[in-house]
Amino acid sequence: MLQPLNSSMIAVAIIAIADQFGSIDGTAWVISGLYIATAVVSPAAGRLGVLFGPRRMYLAGLAIIGVGSIVGALAPTIGWLIAARILQGIGTASQYPTAMMIVRNVVDRTGGTARSALAVLTICAQSMVALGPTVGGLLTGIFGWQSIMWVNLPMIAITAVWVLRVAPPDDGPAASEEHGWAKAREILIKLDLPGTALFLGGITTTMLFLLSVAHQPQWALAPVIVVFGGLFWWRECRASAPFIDVRTIMRNRPLTMTLGRSMVTYTAFYLVFFGLPQWLQVSRGLSASLAGALMLPIAVVSIGSTFIANKMYGERGPRRTLFVGTVGLVISGVMIVTLLNDQVSLGMMILIAAVLGIPNSFNNMGNQNIINAVTTRAEIGVGLGMYRTVQYIAANIAAVIIELAWADGINDDGLRRTGLVITGLGAALLVSVICSRSLRSQRVR
Repeated sequence: MLQPLNSSMIAVAIIAIADQFGSIDGTAWVISGLYIATAVVSPAAGRLGVLFGPRRMYLAGLAIIGVGSIVGALAPTIGWLIAARILQGIGTASQYPTAMMIVRNVVDRTGGTARSALAVLTICAQSMVALGPTVGGLLTGIFGWQSIMWVNLPMIAITAVWVLRVAPPDDGPAASEEHGWAKAREILIKLDLPGTALFLGGITTTMLFLLSVAHQPQWALAPVIVVFGGLFWWRECRASAPFIDVRTIMRNRPLTMTLGRSMVTYTAFYLVFFGLPQWLQVSRGLSASLAGALMLPIAVVSIGSTFIANKMYGERGPRRTLFVGTVGLVISGVMIVTLLNDQVSLGMMILIAAVLGIPNSFNNMGNQNIINAVTTRAEIGVGLGMYRTVQYIAANIAAVIIELAWADGINDDGLRRTGLVITGLGAALLVSVICSRSLRSQRVR
């Protein structure tokens, strides 16, 4: 809950933050800082979970979120606030991969399945995406923007107590009785610091380039991205304990294909999530509160259809689940292109918003369950960390597409162009799902 809550509450607090610090300069980085940190750190969190134990890393992440929240609430300048948001991103990045590692440990010990846990995680996240703007607006209006930082602390405390009581103890290297320089050297080798640094450099440079494209493209970063990528590949193919075993991932075709599908799916999702509220406020002239209310059907339907998607995955498998999700994505894009305009009725907008909530749940449940099914216990942390990374790269790709599609203003024409992109992405995903051999052979897990 903490990651989607902190990424959605901040949107309604930006104006208040700009007023306090006297300028809107730097406020974009208050939002982007968390996304970049989460995208960069997620795979590293999965790797550290393998080395030191997922429960330890989960609790460490909670502590970092707490520090970031306190620093943010007391920030004397916008720079301190950006640093606090980066800390929150680092902390929340650890939560999902390590949580799923804990779930996987329990599943392996009990012989159960992870599908119900994935459904709960998805529902919690989608609930916070829906409620975040409402909660953030209420807190900011009554207590000031700093309250969206303080609200994290009771959630952190409750979660820490809960995890300490119910999560099984770790049995990783940190629990070993070995000590001394030999043990420290072994851990450093397993951390693969050179590979980690190259990965962080490549992802950070990529995110910075994407953020610059819509306004003033930093083309000089493109060759830097290529250099980082080449060096990372070279390093990981030769490391005895690679940070990300790229050869294994490339051999694991279902994992590679799922990460690719996830990036395309999330690009389409963020085109709706970022683009529709802006169009409602600017083109339709609705208030921010009414625009936010019209986004609620997307979240409500998405939460409800998650139960259906979870049941379908268990009974019919991933291919059928993803088929429904991708067909829904195509229909959503077509509806945006053909039905949404500045004359459409409020009732029709609510109906369209409800339909837009269907694809996300089916695609999420399908892709996350596949990653759980095709990775080993040692690989799942990095695999799900990569899933989070592609999600936030997709968020920045969507922001760039929106800027380009609406270059002549936030209007019906820009919305139609956005809808055409969503339709095209959905059609490409649909073809890949229909033609995928690996999906046909996937077993439910």
